[in-house]
Amino acid sequence: MLLALALLASPPPPPAAVVVHFDRAGTVETRVVVGQADRATGRALTPDDPVRIASVSKLVVALGVLRLAEQGRLDLDRDVSDYLGWRLRHPDYPDQPITLAQLLGHRSGLADRVDYALPLDADLETALQNPAAWDAPRQPGGDFVYANLNYPVVAAAIEGATGERFDQAMARLVLRPLGIDACFNWPTCSDAAVGRAVVLYGADGAVVRDDMRGERPACPVVPARDGSCDLGTYRLARHGAGFSPQGGLRISANGLARIGVMLLRRGDGFLKADSLARLEVMAPVRPATGEGTDGFFCEYGAAIHSTGTGAATGPGCRDDLFGDGRRRLGHSGDAYGLRSGLWYDLEAGTGTAYFVTQVPSGQKGRRSAYSAAEEELVDTSPLASPVHGH
Repeated sequence: MLLALALLASPPPPPAAVVVHFDRAGTVETRVVVGQADRATGRALTPDDPVRIASVSKLVVALGVLRLAEQGRLDLDRDVSDYLGWRLRHPDYPDQPITLAQLLGHRSGLADRVDYALPLDADLETALQNPAAWDAPRQPGGDFVYANLNYPVVAAAIEGATGERFDQAMARLVLRPLGIDACFNWPTCSDAAVGRAVVLYGADGAVVRDDMRGERPACPVVPARDGSCDLGTYRLARHGAGFSPQGGLRISANGLARIGVMLLRRGDGFLKADSLARLEVMAPVRPATGEGTDGFFCEYGAAIHSTGTGAATGPGCRDDLFGDGRRRLGHSGDAYGLRSGLWYDLEAGTGTAYFVTQVPSGQKGRRSAYSAAEEELVDTSPLASPVHGH
């Protein structure tokens, strides 16, 4: 068996896992595909099945921001309040504007100390007036603090700039132009994609997400506090969290590979190379342990981080997922028992996209701060014979 992930005396059914390898020429090859997308029906997993990809979503959100920046509708260095229509300020630094670049790069001062999964009737401005939403010592533009809460603000800015609901704007700006049948929280996916949804199971084998049986969820957002779910009440630029910009993208491994090929081709007509380079300007995360992540984040740009940077970024860095010392850019994901990643090596012109479900919380690998499940997946040699070719 390719994945030795069973850690219990009476293990649940094995996890689902996919690894695809891609290159600058556009070749996409499936290296691993094991498990079931839906145990209730026995449906086998394929590399075209969409899964809640977790924080890799952040990189895709940034692509939408760049598209709007190239159109002159967003500016990464401008006060984001101009797009929100309300004033966003760190309570301890009220005179310092907060920018999209700071939000994308987790250097805004926001912290995940309040719930970022806001109910439908919540107001983002009100939620961010809570001092607990902010890390008091860290001013805008200062130290890195990884916080999912940054991304509802980014989504609200996209809504303010476009007049469109976040998920619909992302479909128009990013997913459809790239030819990817993907979506945030399901409304804009095709019926076929909904029917191929990967059910997420926890380490104990229990369902934790997306057990939809081929039907769209009755409420694709967190319901209002009274339990209602009238999307007509969703207020543009006043909520932002409804369609999970921080982690709610449903996309397949092959869909991720399509994004990876575009990144290796430096935009490929979708974005300008200079725009992508803006995301890839990396800054060290200090301390190197990355706010308690045990060396996981060693450097971060704008919605992009790296693997394989080694001791060059600090003695506590343990980010070499692939174990070969090569520097790759991209983003990782970790939520609801799933681990995921989209990584590209600009020098080699190759990349890897993967996900694996049912990973125990806090599991660590032998050589890095990534999980043992991920290390085993990426150890599948890109020079081996592929399972499938595309």
